[in-house]
Amino acid sequence: MKKINLTISGCMGRMGQQLIKSAKSNKNFKLSSLTENRTINKKINGIRPELNSENAFKKSEVIIDFTSPNCTIEILRIASKLKKKVVIGTTGFNQRQENIIKNYSKKIPILKAGNMSLGVNLLMYLTEIASKSLSEKYLTKIFEVHHKHKKDYPSGTALMLGKGIADGKDKKLNNLIGKKYLNKKTFPYGKKINFNSLRKGEVIGEHEVKFSSGKEVITLNHEAFDRALYSDGALTAAKWLMKKKPGLYSMRSLLDFS
Repeated sequence: MKKINLTISGCMGRMGQQLIKSAKSNKNFKLSSLTENRTINKKINGIRPELNSENAFKKSEVIIDFTSPNCTIEILRIASKLKKKVVIGTTGFNQRQENIIKNYSKKIPILKAGNMSLGVNLLMYLTEIASKSLSEKYLTKIFEVHHKHKKDYPSGTALMLGKGIADGKDKKLNNLIGKKYLNKKTFPYGKKINFNSLRKGEVIGEHEVKFSSGKEVITLNHEAFDRALYSDGALTAAKWLMKKKPGLYSMRSLLDFS
């Protein structure tokens, strides 16, 4: 079976390093190049990282991007010119950048996801179904745990779960965000979605969504034990994208949710 030529952009980051390990042991891929937004004077896995350029991408069939918003836009500019497929794991885009990504997706296949875990994306889908099925009498709250080095809160994934609740109610997330707590042992339900974020140890990621009517509680949760699940999800996305026409896809597209 012919292997897929892969470029990993953001190869020196935490996810980039994990992707290199996962790609090395994945029979479907061959690392053709590694890129960074700065000069790296050492080889990684026998490959010297390059700056993002046509030369760096020319042998690649698909690029997995875990960089920064501005860097992603530059990668898309080059990938679009070379007709390369792109998986975007970068987060934090503003609306102007989101529009640019959408425009590039008319020329090349792009899969963009804030979380590459198949399990987390299933949790998001189930959260939306629960929210749509339950009446307004059910109050909601979201609890998440990450390692002590994570500065932002709530996590991007917690906010995506909040969006699932909002989508289920056919409302905008910004109108449903309640209080944001940090390192609280307990926290209340509210008429809006309350969030509690815990930072401790080296926890990779835990997310829990609760719906309460006062008479019963429905809990949906996901725990990550190995960072490789994110890189495995990105590689699954890259393989899936190989057969796709230009368009903007998500992990939900891959999992074939209706």
